[in-house]
Amino acid sequence: MSYLLDTNILLRAALTNHPLNAVTVKAVNHLLSVDEELVIAPQNLIESWNVLTRPQNKNGFGLSPNDAQQEIEKLKITFTLLPDTSQVFSEWEKLVMKYQVKGVNVHDTRLVAFMLVHKISHILTFNTKDFQRFNSEIIVVHPDAVENQ
Repeated sequence: MSYLLDTNILLRAALTNHPLNAVTVKAVNHLLSVDEELVIAPQNLIESWNVLTRPQNKNGFGLSPNDAQQEIEKLKITFTLLPDTSQVFSEWEKLVMKYQVKGVNVHDTRLVAFMLVHKISHILTFNTKDFQRFNSEIIVVHPDAVENQ
């Protein structure tokens, strides 16, 4: 089984003083300990860069590009980075029409398209509601529920 890690998981793991850091790290470590494959998408890295370099007063980390690159490199070393393909866009188009997706939800839909193309069954996320519409396509897992999987 494999899990795509949502960007909110990656960022909460990186921010050690975040209140959800402990549950995030515990969930990721548990999945690794039972030999689950933990996957990231290029989109995760792009979204992470956005938050890592955004000023702190705008809900970001306020890192320099050099420091953000170091964080991105850690993610690429720690998790399996799968490539974007032209099939991801085609799958995304199908999903946004099938589920009539609007606004900011197009980004989560793209992650689901990535999962379907790469045959990734699970997504680990704090934003479980954002992915509920795709329950017939993927399995959405909150970090609190990891040990019960």
